[in-house]
Amino acid sequence: MDPMAPTGAAARGRSRSFGGSSSNASGTGAGGGGGGVNLDMFVRAGADKEMYVRADKIDLKNLDMQLEKTRSQVWLEHQRSHRAASPQQPAAPLLEWEIDLAKLDIQNQIAHGTFGVVYRGTYDGHDVAVKVLDWGSDGQESTAKHREAFEKEVAVWQKLDHPNVTKFVGASMGTSQLKIPKKGSTSSSGRPVPNDCCVVVVDYLHGGTLKTLLYNHRDKKLSYKKVVHLALDLARGLSYLHSKKIMHRDVKAENMLLDRKRTLKIADFGVARVEAQSSDVTGQTGTLGYMAPEVLQGKPYDHKCDVYSFGILLWETYCCAMAYPNYSLADISYHVVKLGIRPDIPRCCPRALSEIMTRCWDGNPDNRPEMSEVVTLLEKIDTGSGKGGMTPVDDHVAHGCSCFGFNRSA
Repeated sequence: MDPMAPTGAAARGRSRSFGGSSSNASGTGAGGGGGGVNLDMFVRAGADKEMYVRADKIDLKNLDMQLEKTRSQVWLEHQRSHRAASPQQPAAPLLEWEIDLAKLDIQNQIAHGTFGVVYRGTYDGHDVAVKVLDWGSDGQESTAKHREAFEKEVAVWQKLDHPNVTKFVGASMGTSQLKIPKKGSTSSSGRPVPNDCCVVVVDYLHGGTLKTLLYNHRDKKLSYKKVVHLALDLARGLSYLHSKKIMHRDVKAENMLLDRKRTLKIADFGVARVEAQSSDVTGQTGTLGYMAPEVLQGKPYDHKCDVYSFGILLWETYCCAMAYPNYSLADISYHVVKLGIRPDIPRCCPRALSEIMTRCWDGNPDNRPEMSEVVTLLEKIDTGSGKGGMTPVDDHVAHGCSCFGFNRSA
């Protein structure tokens, strides 16, 4: 019943017409002085005696509060009756790899790729790298397929545990609460991202990428001991992934990170996939220059494509240079596939290391060793003899290091 509605004699004492005078003319109405017409509430003549109230006299705020209390009480009663009628169902738990976005603080952008942007941030107080993946431009159907594959693969990534694989912190397939800082800002209260985006969070490594390390040593090369140490880190990490039936498919210097002690850790599983048991993997996936011939040709391939890429990266680590510097990207595929061209191995490279390179980048995948064998071969190399690494560039020689098969003049 309306709490504002009068009852009994109070109702009968009100006006009985819209325009008539009060039947209680000597009374004092709430709307005026003695003898005036009561304008707050009046009853229309008739058998039903309908009651009307002036809208400007209704306390809407108070009514809203009462309505909300009533609705809450009804909801609680419904919940109690529902629980009494059926067994209590526990709330659905988060998946093993799901993170609480409320604990994630995104800071500045540090890298970007085809499908995502990488930011530095913190998660629950720990330094992390945050990759935000967005497949929105591929269309709704394609995005759904990407998200389905993402969900399957992060379920595998979260179980990986190896000192040469970047530690997986967690992921999220819903980003409605995620705030990306605006360009040039370090605040996490910037623009929101589409709900279809996915987020991968991994440990942040302070040593930078292997590519940066090699570039910084382009003139003063790395020691042979350090080259073998980095190669072993990478080989052990890849061997571990392959033992878990995981192909990385984009082994390159940019995707290898270093911690403060320069321990190498494999990162960026953006194109990694679990090897299919019943179907062949095809399609060009990876980076030109590192891609195996079978991948470049669109033929079926397996984890041996990572072995090929390892051979190229081993050469780059020893030489502190980029493979195929004199070839355009359009020419690399033709020269690698049709002509069998590979990087020129310097004359100063120890035979043990050069043999690993040539075996790994063999054009026939069946001739390439498993990464577990590569680990064994690298572990046998003696780096304690004091032998240096790649012959450094002499600033006084116009053509630079003669070990390379190309001109390095400035």
